Amino acid sequence: MNNTAALFPAAARVENECLKDRIAPVLDEIRAGARDTEKSGRVPARNIDLLRSAGYFDIVKPARFGGDEGSFAELVDANIELSSACASTGWVAGLLSAHQWLLAMFDERVQQEVWGSNPDALLCGSYAPVRMAERVEGGFRLSGDWAFASGCENAQWALCAAIIPPNGEGERPVPAFLLVPASDYTIAETWDVVGLAGTGSKSLILKDVFVPEYRILSFPDATSGRTPGGRGYKGIGLFNIPLLMGVPFCLGSAAVGAAKGALESYIDHMGARVTRGAVAGGNNKIAEFPTIQLRVAEASASVDAAREIMLRDIARAQQRAQAREDGAGEITEEDRILARRSQSFAVSLALRAVEALNASTGGLGLQMSNPVQRAWRDANAVGRHISMNWDAVGTMVGQQLLGLPPKGQF
Repeated sequence: MNNTAALFPAAARVENECLKDRIAPVLDEIRAGARDTEKSGRVPARNIDLLRSAGYFDIVKPARFGGDEGSFAELVDANIELSSACASTGWVAGLLSAHQWLLAMFDERVQQEVWGSNPDALLCGSYAPVRMAERVEGGFRLSGDWAFASGCENAQWALCAAIIPPNGEGERPVPAFLLVPASDYTIAETWDVVGLAGTGSKSLILKDVFVPEYRILSFPDATSGRTPGGRGYKGIGLFNIPLLMGVPFCLGSAAVGAAKGALESYIDHMGARVTRGAVAGGNNKIAEFPTIQLRVAEASASVDAAREIMLRDIARAQQRAQAREDGAGEITEEDRILARRSQSFAVSLALRAVEALNASTGGLGLQMSNPVQRAWRDANAVGRHISMNWDAVGTMVGQQLLGLPPKGQF
């Protein structure tokens, strides 16, 4: 039994504080363990317990299953703060929380199956539909490996993307999420990387696993925001936001938070440091160098701009979903691509910030324990994700602005 409940009295948690404030008391502990999280290759259960006690996994969960039905913007803002302490923890916790929202898009039988048996159940996910499901009576069978399942050792279920074969003449194969309990797969140690090492984004191995037909969610439904489960939730827009206008904000927030943490660490360190090299002049305060001042200014502006863009456009996504529910408009291609632009460009701003800082940390910055270079590695790892990569997303944005058919994920 952990002792974290005392940190978060239930009444105060619900009535008086936003999620960002509720996690503030535990950030120092998570920050202190960030290097160990990286070395162990997974987010420790302790971090998950601390966040659960703060209501981290309830913020975008349906109220009928014990959630807050809050705003996605509140989750993203909190995830930036969490990632400033440990980007690996922020990446995993942001996804685990967002997957509570994603589960609400499934048929209600699935929601009852998962949360009815365990109200605290968490879901990891492997999003690339690289395997073909086998259609059998009553559902599908899955075999193979599902890679990049971040936080798989912290989850009780997994979203395994696969191609659903056509069910009749004239139909086409459709990518979908198939939900599988942890008892139906094993975890392969395939995660040995230089960035986001603590996310434990390992592979899931499935062997002839049966998935009932009701336990799937098609990509076309999820990315349109018109889903079997979402139709049962009206009034706040939350559960009818298209998938790619929601989840990638949690991914991007890990990079923005990493940059924020790097800036804070850099300022703390450089404010008191003096030079020791003869070329630069011994015993001069590094903070007095104009080049250092410019790097801090650039990083500060980049982090601030990235955060503002993300919070503005995730709030807008929820507003657009609510307007559609109210019959006051549709979610357009432009709306979706604006969200994708925001998510990816915020990461590019975070990369700009960590590059400016990491390049001037000197020899001490080479140590693996240095939080600035860890943030630099983590932010660059976020930027490699296909949903966050500015080359991939930016060209799609340019195509849409120039009147061409956008080619990409939106």
